[in-house]
Amino acid sequence: MTKNLALSLELPWVEKYRPKKLSDIVGNEETIERLKLIAEDGNMPHMIISGLPGIGKTTSIHCLAYELLGPEHYSQATLELNASDDRGIDVVRNKIKQFAQTKISLPPGRHKIIILDEADSMTPGAQQALRRTMELYSNTTRFAFACNQSSKIIEPLQSRCAILRYTKLADDQVLSRLLEIAKSEDVKYNSEGLKALIFTAEGDMRQAINNLQSTVAGFGFVDDVNVFRIVDQPHPLVIKKILNACVVTKSIDEALDLLDSLWKKGYSAIDIVTSSFKVAKTLPGINESKRLDIIKEIGFTHMRVLEGVSSYLQLCGMYAKLAALP
Repeated sequence: MTKNLALSLELPWVEKYRPKKLSDIVGNEETIERLKLIAEDGNMPHMIISGLPGIGKTTSIHCLAYELLGPEHYSQATLELNASDDRGIDVVRNKIKQFAQTKISLPPGRHKIIILDEADSMTPGAQQALRRTMELYSNTTRFAFACNQSSKIIEPLQSRCAILRYTKLADDQVLSRLLEIAKSEDVKYNSEGLKALIFTAEGDMRQAINNLQSTVAGFGFVDDVNVFRIVDQPHPLVIKKILNACVVTKSIDEALDLLDSLWKKGYSAIDIVTSSFKVAKTLPGINESKRLDIIKEIGFTHMRVLEGVSSYLQLCGMYAKLAALP
């Protein structure tokens, strides 16, 4: 009973190892330096942080809020709303305005902070309603928007905010954090397993850590085979063999035999096309002009599959076209 309780209380690693200070955040060094200067100065502007998922946008804002407000004021002077759920005009009129009106005694020069996650999902009406709220309560409250695409935030809000853009994390940055966690959790792994985690995450730290924990929970050992089982993607070595058969040896029969083996294992067309794209980007032994032609053909097939034509015939056609390239 006690053991089960302990397991249920165990945090996911992505939360357990979430950075608490700006100095702990991996990647986007220049932008983090700007946030550190804001933390030292103490006067935080309204801000928009945009970038891909899982690269530390929301974490950065929380770290900044923690350093600005300190542990004694952080929890009561910070309001976080996920705009994916709370994105209507009523939320702006009720929750946000109510929090902005609340009187909290803070050190001089400090402000309450409202964090709006997934802000690009907010309705245009809700964003319009925020304009006036931001102006009315700017003496006591600062807004921080985290979003994937800043272009979906209306212009009047963009003009009121400092805009920070995050880029996706480099492979070595993801690797360094994975190695830290693996050491802390005494994870058994090999180098192929870590490469597989980085390959499947594509610069998304959150996904890399979640995949690491899932692989450990499922198999106890992190190698490439186990990682690709967990993320349910075709092994890139098989995809590489298919592409080599098409592009190098021009053996379409061999390519289709390998495709058959993946199809029978239950991989969907989108899995196979996406993996083909990832592998084609780094396929050795071909010139850049031909690589572009390969990626173009895969891109057309990807578009058709996303439109709903996710049949085996589409994949056969894609590989046949790759084999026919000069």
